[in-house]
Amino acid sequence: MELGQQVLRTDTAGLPLEWVGYQDAVRLYSLGLIAYTLGQTLYRLHGGINAATGKRSKLTVHSIIATYGKSIAASRLASDYVPPVSNSALFKRDAYLCLYCGHSFMARDLSRDHITPVSQGGADEWRNLATACHRCNNHKAGQTPEQANLQLIAVPFTPSYAEYIYLKGKRILADQMEFLKAHFPRSSPLLERINT
Repeated sequence: MELGQQVLRTDTAGLPLEWVGYQDAVRLYSLGLIAYTLGQTLYRLHGGINAATGKRSKLTVHSIIATYGKSIAASRLASDYVPPVSNSALFKRDAYLCLYCGHSFMARDLSRDHITPVSQGGADEWRNLATACHRCNNHKAGQTPEQANLQLIAVPFTPSYAEYIYLKGKRILADQMEFLKAHFPRSSPLLERINT
């Protein structure tokens, strides 16, 4: 496994918290903050040789690590928590589809569209944002979809915290994905997209 693979960090109750790189994971292991591990072995790291024992240090890093310590997950999982919007998370939420023409695009060919334009009182929030290709976004301009004679192909939604962790992940391994999906709301639109 290459060292760029992210590790999913959870609290001791198993609530997903964040993605960490191997260096942060090693730091958590060395500080004794790992409560338990799940998933496959990502890395087997070898350190120096202990002068007193003559043994070489070894560390196995797993794909999912639960850590001790004060958890901020409870406040993040509160029903009123709204994750911050970023274009990368928005485009992944919408499966890199333009929600107007329905075509798939690379991230560089997509833009953030305010369904109700800011000029008409629309907010920069998940439920008022749709992924749009440049052509559709330019056609829509400062209008609502109805005014521009466009129709959304999906209903925008605010992701839960576990869904947001998924959206922030880069290369998610199968065991990490199964763990995250278990924390998605049952009605999550992402479940259908991920399972297909």
